[in-house]
Amino acid sequence: MEMKRWLRSTALVSLMVIPMLVTGCGLFSKSASEAIDPPQTEVIEGQDEQTSSWFNTIEGTTQYTVYLQDQNGYLAPISLPMALAEDEVVGSKLLEIMVDQGMYSTALPANFRALVPQGTEVLSYEQNEETGIVTVNFSEPFIDYNAVDERAIVEAITWTLTSLEGVEGVSIQVDGEALGEMPVAQYPLAAVIDRTIGINIELAEGVNYSQASPVTIYFSAETVNEEQYFVPVTRMIKRTESQAVAAIEELILGPQNAKTLTSVILPDVAVTGIEEYDGVVHIDLQDDAYEAGLFVPSEMLKAVILSVAENTGVQSVQVRMNGDINIFDENNNSYSEPVSIPVNVNALKM
Repeated sequence: MEMKRWLRSTALVSLMVIPMLVTGCGLFSKSASEAIDPPQTEVIEGQDEQTSSWFNTIEGTTQYTVYLQDQNGYLAPISLPMALAEDEVVGSKLLEIMVDQGMYSTALPANFRALVPQGTEVLSYEQNEETGIVTVNFSEPFIDYNAVDERAIVEAITWTLTSLEGVEGVSIQVDGEALGEMPVAQYPLAAVIDRTIGINIELAEGVNYSQASPVTIYFSAETVNEEQYFVPVTRMIKRTESQAVAAIEELILGPQNAKTLTSVILPDVAVTGIEEYDGVVHIDLQDDAYEAGLFVPSEMLKAVILSVAENTGVQSVQVRMNGDINIFDENNNSYSEPVSIPVNVNALKM
């Protein structure tokens, strides 16, 4: 029987120790004899509730997310440890980090590129606390870039700032004047830009843009150092009644570009139900290979949770496999309780 592989063998070091597959085929592996540990939690500064910690931490710093372009041209959220001075504003600092060939370029992971045009300075950064809208005023070098990067620049700025608590949208200015469009290839800019613009846009086969709706799903990629990281992709699909169900179905279909992105879930998994109550989305998955007590790959669970959250706006997700709520991953992390969405993902080696 041909062995089904969910992840590349180098994606998670732990998989070298704990086999992911049972008797040569399938998705799940035998449970370990150790007690099941709940996912670790960490309190992020400025937030009241705890979230699952899927990233490394450095003492004395807080993790924040910037969106950088990987070697394949995809934007990906990268978690960076930061220690802010008293007079520094988080959002403004993140934008400074994102300047191409800027003062922080050596602190970024290898083969990831900052997209804010070289030489750009943040002249001002103002947040309306009532509306959650951030107005960013860039210096003139912001308008000097390659046309091919134009949309990615807008996406990187928007998704970075809206990853911050309380930020709902972004307004872009240059030298104090609002931009109605980007200056090189004339990508149109709304007065307020938010995550509805999507990220790493692709069109599903046989779908017309005029009749499409977006779902954002998370696939896996690998650095040159063989570290796994997640890549969000907004796929334009036929309009559907349930964006959440459609998102997981598209996740199961896998990436369009299988050379650079990796599927995190096998095609024989099915979505049998999604419902939301008490602020939690509950998703039911079915796979005949799964039996109670077997490991479910953490990469699959994380991608499902991130994808569900991105398409529903909820902060907590509960996954069930074949009706079994007591599931855990190959690292013995329990998912028997609803899992809060992580503030940051993809803490890569610098």
